[in-house]
Amino acid sequence: MAAAKGDAVNLGFSVPELLPHARSGGRLKIGLRALGEGEWLQPNPDLAARAAAFEAYPGSVMLTPEAQAPGAELAAMLGVTGALPDAARACHEDMCLLTRTPGEDIYRLIGAAVAYPTDWTVADKMGLPLAALHGPIHGYAEQLATGVDRFMAKLKAGPIYGRGNWFIVDDGALRHLPGPRARFAKVMPDNAGETLFARCERQTLRRLPETGAILFTIGVYVQPLGALPSSSVRWLSQAAQAIPPGERERRGIGAYLPALIGYANMRETEKVQ
Repeated sequence: MAAAKGDAVNLGFSVPELLPHARSGGRLKIGLRALGEGEWLQPNPDLAARAAAFEAYPGSVMLTPEAQAPGAELAAMLGVTGALPDAARACHEDMCLLTRTPGEDIYRLIGAAVAYPTDWTVADKMGLPLAALHGPIHGYAEQLATGVDRFMAKLKAGPIYGRGNWFIVDDGALRHLPGPRARFAKVMPDNAGETLFARCERQTLRRLPETGAILFTIGVYVQPLGALPSSSVRWLSQAAQAIPPGERERRGIGAYLPALIGYANMRETEKVQ
């Protein structure tokens, strides 16, 4: 599956900017866009927040021996002394490294520094191939795995590609882990603006020129629905309704969808008054 062609585009660095580039329902698509070097990483990261997150959760970083050389290459690219953890602390984006071992055609996760995960932990993913990394996503194996593997194999050093992803979550924390909680239990149309949060991931891919490892970055942005323009709320409402069964259940969409639809309608009504 080929990435989109044409001039480089700016995905933006906020929920409203990222949503139009994200999946809006239906079949899974790789949905990558070519990015310019200046659009690769967020220009003004909150480094204090990054440091605090990594210090509070040491398990956010895991490295295999294979990650040492590409991690050092990445750090040098960014003008940072050290390896993968130091590179991730110097940027807003979480960072994962993937490589192929001799005799294998598949890419595996060999190192990760992830301060702001979305419903996953580094320990559960380390060493897994791409198909297993994306195993929980309904439809990935049938609709996307072959295209992603082909794209990764053909990716050359130099070009940068990006895409957006979205979720509706029940809090505004940058670190969002699965856990026992009554998700969306009290959300209603009249309080959805404060109790529902749009969470976007700004994902990029590029191959490191010296080691040949592939770097996957994830920049997380979260805003309450009440802080979004009505057009973004409408987009989320329509996209949530279009997500097919299976993936809809995994994301818990059914629990908040009536409230989201009602809230989107309220915002539309307010806009025309």
